[in-house]
Amino acid sequence: MNEDRASRYHRLRRRAAVASTIAGSAWLAWLLASGAAAGLAEWSIAAGAALPRIAGRPLGVAIFMAAVASGWELISLPFEFCRSFLLDRKYGLSSEPLTTWLGDQLKALAIGLLLTIGAGLAVYGAIHVAGAFWWALTAALFAVAAVALSRAAPILLMPLFYRFRPLDREGLRARLLEMSRRVGVPVLGAFEWGLGEKTTRANAALVGVGRTRRILVSDTLLKDYSDAEIEVILAHELAHHLHHDIWTGLGLETAIVLAALYAANGVVAAFGWRFGVAGVADLAAVPLMILSGGAVSLLLTPFANAWSRRNERRADRFALTLTGRPAPFITAMRRLGEQNLAEGRPSAPVLWFFHTHPTIDERIQAARSLHQ
Repeated sequence: MNEDRASRYHRLRRRAAVASTIAGSAWLAWLLASGAAAGLAEWSIAAGAALPRIAGRPLGVAIFMAAVASGWELISLPFEFCRSFLLDRKYGLSSEPLTTWLGDQLKALAIGLLLTIGAGLAVYGAIHVAGAFWWALTAALFAVAAVALSRAAPILLMPLFYRFRPLDREGLRARLLEMSRRVGVPVLGAFEWGLGEKTTRANAALVGVGRTRRILVSDTLLKDYSDAEIEVILAHELAHHLHHDIWTGLGLETAIVLAALYAANGVVAAFGWRFGVAGVADLAAVPLMILSGGAVSLLLTPFANAWSRRNERRADRFALTLTGRPAPFITAMRRLGEQNLAEGRPSAPVLWFFHTHPTIDERIQAARSLHQ
């Protein structure tokens, strides 16, 4: 097989990601099959019982969820190390030392544990409040949490991992802010994103919603790309907000979560007894719920990715129409593809399950066709 460098890089990353998921799933399956989930649930509830009943049950849920999530993270760590550190170093995409990577992993682990515990408390709170319709209430709570996170991420989460400062390239800053005003997408400001401290990749984004929305341009993009190229890249990002892709994407994600939770509810009711699980209210049901819900999410991934690629194509068309500059768009796409090692010609299954964006070649060809 005559495989180019980018294809080989992504193939190896996918293998590591799949292996990580299999390892984590094996951990959950072991908890179920061995009876360890029931023992851990009993111990967690007993540990929480030291507090009054109103607080003891939530504490027991939190302990159980933290233990399950920690086991998943621990067994997945070697594959994540290979995927996001070793491979990025080997292919020249990482510029961060091991200590920085480990620090980021610890911060991500802490945030992930808090979110996992919150998810567990939401599920078991919904079971207590809504009974048989807990899955519908939990999906609604997911949507509320997702909106809150989209608002909080630019001011609370992203600064934990990256440095930001006001964009000091005055001419470019004025062009980007004027463009956002012109299309009716107000922003708080434009900021330089310190991506180069950790990676050689280049990127730009429009993050947050409402009063937290801001333009981010990576220092790696500012270093090598012209103002015209950066402007057309940001025009693409503006399109997502103008077309409400954030909200429709959230709606789609909520629908997938709803389907996954409904399936988990059905699987536990039908097969939970085989593993000594009394029902969804039993903490020991968590591994089975994650496995069955995750399987449904995986099956629906091609539909979510197809929807995302459709939105990306529309955003490209908007950017080209708004700026009227196909040449900077084409050069920016080509350079981003080379710099970020974008996969040029993925197979159909890889495209369906792993690609949220059209290929660089498709985007360039579409730009040429639009302005012929």
